[in-house]
Amino acid sequence: MDITLTILAFLLSVAGIAGCIIPALPGVVLSYAGLLCAWFTSYSSLSATAIWVWLAVTVAVSVADYFLPAWMTRRFGGSRAGAIGATVGVFAGFFLFPPLGIILGPFFGAVLGELLHDKRDPGKALLVGFGSFLSFVVGTGLKLAAALGMFIHVVADTWTPLKGWVGGLF
Repeated sequence: MDITLTILAFLLSVAGIAGCIIPALPGVVLSYAGLLCAWFTSYSSLSATAIWVWLAVTVAVSVADYFLPAWMTRRFGGSRAGAIGATVGVFAGFFLFPPLGIILGPFFGAVLGELLHDKRDPGKALLVGFGSFLSFVVGTGLKLAAALGMFIHVVADTWTPLKGWVGGLF
């Protein structure tokens, strides 16, 4: 059972890292599931405190990722149309122009949403698009940092030679 859990921990952790970029996958949640798989092995040295801390990080990052685009779009002066455009842009960019569309989709979606809302102010639309792009970058960065941190814990916990080295770092 330990071998199955270890393989599953690695697969879920890698899928979690990919899910931080691919909008259809819940990246941080998958990484946390991988961490739990590593914790349930008989040779795990992860503490319950680490599991609870990573759960709190997972919840915080997931909540921030949900609210960040709308908050940043509004912070840069955007309307509801700009926030909806940014959301549509993420998915359209992912499916129509991967991988560059994932990065540029929120920008163009927010700009188009703002222009549909108010055609008289293209400067504001560009500013809102920048805010949407910035929220995507910040949200993705937060998710990647959390997923990579959990991946490091999975590797350190399941690969015996690294336990001492990583344990000394943290």
